[in-house]
Amino acid sequence: MSHITPIFIDLVRVETRLYNAVSARLRAEQGLGLGQFEFLEIIDRVPGCRVLDIVGEVAITVGAVSKAVDRLVAAGWCERVAHPQDRRSSVLRLTSAGEERLSASRPIVESELAALAAAVPPDGLARIASTLADLRATLEAGAHGRPG
Repeated sequence: MSHITPIFIDLVRVETRLYNAVSARLRAEQGLGLGQFEFLEIIDRVPGCRVLDIVGEVAITVGAVSKAVDRLVAAGWCERVAHPQDRRSSVLRLTSAGEERLSASRPIVESELAALAAAVPPDGLARIASTLADLRATLEAGAHGRPG
C-alpha cells in the first residue's frame, strides 16, 4: 500500500462521519439533510443559479442534481424560474420558506461541526484547511473527478 492510500481512506472516513453526524442533526431539528442544505446554500450564494452551477460545485451528474432540485421544489424550498435570456433554461431561486429553512439551518451546521472538531487544535484545523484547499484547487483545475 502506498503512503497516500491510508491518507485517502482517513479523508473519506472523516468526511463520511462528519457528513452523517451533521445530516442527522439537521434532519432532527430542521427536517432536511446536509445534501439539501448544501444545495440551498449554493442556490442562495450563486446569482442566477442553474442546475449546471450546482453540478460544477458538487461534481455529481446533471440527472442527480436535477432530481434533488425537484425534491427541493416539491418541499417548497426553491423554485425554477425561466431564464431571462434563455427560455430553454431555468434559474433556481429560494422561496421564502427555503430562505427561512436555510437561515435556521446554518447555525446548526456550524455548531455541530465545531463540536465534532473541538478536539483538534485550531492550528491543526488551519493546516488541514490549507492542505485540502490546495488539493481541491489542483483537482478542480484539472477537472479531475467530474462525472462522465
